[in-house]
Amino acid sequence: MQKETIKIAMVGHVDHGKSTLIGRLLIDTDSLPKEKITEIKKLSKELGKEAELAFIVDQLKEEREQAKTIDTTQIFLKIKNNNFVLIDTPGHVELLKNMITGATQADIALLVIDINEGIMEQTKRHLYVLNMVGINSVIVIFNKMDLVDYKKERFNALKSDLLTFLENLNIEPVFIIPVSAKQDVNISKKCYKIAWYKGPSLLEAFGLLKSNTKSIKKSLRFAVQDIYKINNKKIIAGKMLSGILKKNQQVLLLPSNVTVTIKSLNVFGKYNKIKACSGENIGISLNETLPVKRGYILAQKENSPKLSVSFRGNILWLCKEPLKINKTINLRCSTQEVDCIVERIEKRIDSSTLNIIEENAKELRLNEVGLAALKTKKPIVIEKFAFIEELGRFAVGRDHDLIGIGVII
Repeated sequence: MQKETIKIAMVGHVDHGKSTLIGRLLIDTDSLPKEKITEIKKLSKELGKEAELAFIVDQLKEEREQAKTIDTTQIFLKIKNNNFVLIDTPGHVELLKNMITGATQADIALLVIDINEGIMEQTKRHLYVLNMVGINSVIVIFNKMDLVDYKKERFNALKSDLLTFLENLNIEPVFIIPVSAKQDVNISKKCYKIAWYKGPSLLEAFGLLKSNTKSIKKSLRFAVQDIYKINNKKIIAGKMLSGILKKNQQVLLLPSNVTVTIKSLNVFGKYNKIKACSGENIGISLNETLPVKRGYILAQKENSPKLSVSFRGNILWLCKEPLKINKTINLRCSTQEVDCIVERIEKRIDSSTLNIIEENAKELRLNEVGLAALKTKKPIVIEKFAFIEELGRFAVGRDHDLIGIGVII
């Protein structure tokens, strides 16, 4: 039986070796054509450098010259019949929006930390973002162990500091692994240089990962994305956010708050499906003739979600222009979109230290987190983030630009 693909977001401070690590993984898993290796050597020579593994991932010319990842890149790996997608995200503080874009697509994160430099401000900020987008399982890689002579003491000291910070974020480190990506130590197999380390190599750790099935076990939530008419038949296209949807099932249509019956489930090329599960993009038709629009939610009648115009949430602000109270902003939660205002900013928080900067603030500044009370112009379907993440997190936009992300508490 074909195994599910596990998506891993590669995160961490700039220059801590994410792209080099991915390059090493591609080589060690024979995922790289010989002509690509030749191209890397040629480009490195032109720039007067040794063969750079990071060039495998950093495809843009500007990235190669500046030696940093700007865009997000997806890399496909197959390791012992397991399928993985590595989402390489930028580490620079000015590119936090790009990092968020990559992280929201992942099931798990791989955090890369330079063992020599240690835990940086951006390392902590990335961990906070992971927590906000619902990724609570992280593989931690302490990279560049060769720079500290593979010392156990340095590894243990940083590990202790990191665990202390993670306790405050409810993030579970699945594995904490010492490696040297450049020297190919503890990537595909163990090495005598770190004989004191008793855990798995990185590729062995990948083999122990399991796909996330918890959202299938939750209550049904289906977000309507668009409406199509195919052969005079109205098809409601959308995404299964959680749970299972079956043919002939009675469900609640929100915000109309009426009961409807599923007539058919359709996937491109596969008609008359019997059921659909969390994560699937499907088309459905109903027995009833009712107005349905983008942003509507289908839900299980038992344990149905709330319709609300006010809630409290944590917002990470991503715009140079501060967030002001009582100023209209555009909020998007799943496929729902509505104007809203922030009525109160109860706390301003430093996203890299988690320290409270100010209480009862009037504005929120770039890269700060605010505990805020929000009010929407019309009712929307929301959930507590801890219950169903997809309806418990939101984005704030302006003119199609992402200016903030948040979670409903």
